[in-house]
Amino acid sequence: MRPFKHPSANDFVLERVLYALSDPVRLEVVRRLARVAEASCGELDGGRPKSSMSHHFRVLRDAGLVCTYGVGTSHMNSLRREEMDSRFPGLLSAILGNTSA
Repeated sequence: MRPFKHPSANDFVLERVLYALSDPVRLEVVRRLARVAEASCGELDGGRPKSSMSHHFRVLRDAGLVCTYGVGTSHMNSLRREEMDSRFPGLLSAILGNTSA
């Protein structure tokens, strides 16, 4: 399994982050990750097709919101909260409200 590419915090672009969060499926993935340390793609897919979820995870990774890494045959995901907060302080808290506390 090849490693995924993730942008550094200095390369986060606000428009890309907001675009990633503008989709209800991706926003729900981020909300769910805000409540747990990590989750597999299967735990976050909501019964949606693997192909469409692959696209959503790629958009979230490219924006810098999610870190995806392999554990055995599974892909695990975590929210890049610290990096996002260092680049755009308060943005995730404002968007997610109390769900990220």
